[in-house]
Amino acid sequence: MRQVVLDTETTGLEAEKGHKVIEIGAVEIIDRRLTGRHYHKYLNPQRDIDAGAQEVHGLSRQFLADKPLFSDVAGEFLQFIQGAELVIHNAPFDVNFLEHELRALPPTARTELGLPSNAKACKLDKMCTIADSLAMARHKHPGQKNNLDALCRRYDVDNSSRQLHGALLDAEILADVYLLMTGGQTALFDGGSQSESELEQLVSDQQWTPPANLKVVVPNAEELALHDALLDILDKESAGALWRSPAGG
Repeated sequence: MRQVVLDTETTGLEAEKGHKVIEIGAVEIIDRRLTGRHYHKYLNPQRDIDAGAQEVHGLSRQFLADKPLFSDVAGEFLQFIQGAELVIHNAPFDVNFLEHELRALPPTARTELGLPSNAKACKLDKMCTIADSLAMARHKHPGQKNNLDALCRRYDVDNSSRQLHGALLDAEILADVYLLMTGGQTALFDGGSQSESELEQLVSDQQWTPPANLKVVVPNAEELALHDALLDILDKESAGALWRSPAGG
């Protein structure tokens, strides 16, 4: 499954009043693993930036003056997200802005990009599925703060470099939060060069055997009690600790 975790920064809060996207950041996840591929662009909005928005992201009109227009990068952006599940925190906000940008393209440009000639028909959910991680967090943690900073604290994700909002940085942080929030650990040796199927084949071919002098550490009563306490927490926070199920062994 291919997912793209996406974030944007904008000149203000209301696309309907002419505010524009000024930064797009996106990172790729395939089968719950970050691939290292990302998409990142600063964009020239050709308009002023609200003071409140600039305080949040720190991007000035002067800094963006020599950056490409959205129309210059629309093709490569759509190619990056095409067919993926988009994971966005507060998805309606970013989706609304991106759809306004697509609708603002000239009809000929939309046609060349394979978009509907009718501007109102330019909708991201026709190209991708969309998952709102904020809605997920609110469902999982009702009555609690569920902004990105709060989720970082809850899931112990390092966001110390997040002094200002930035689309790529926020997308990278959200990707870590999303993976933890929706399942946690996905591979025992995450980041290894071998795929799960390769590891399974390696074991089935008996090409690896444990060393003869492998030390077995048996937990004492106190350690077992601490382990049970941790499983109690997992039971409370999720659908049940896997290690207590028959399949978990």
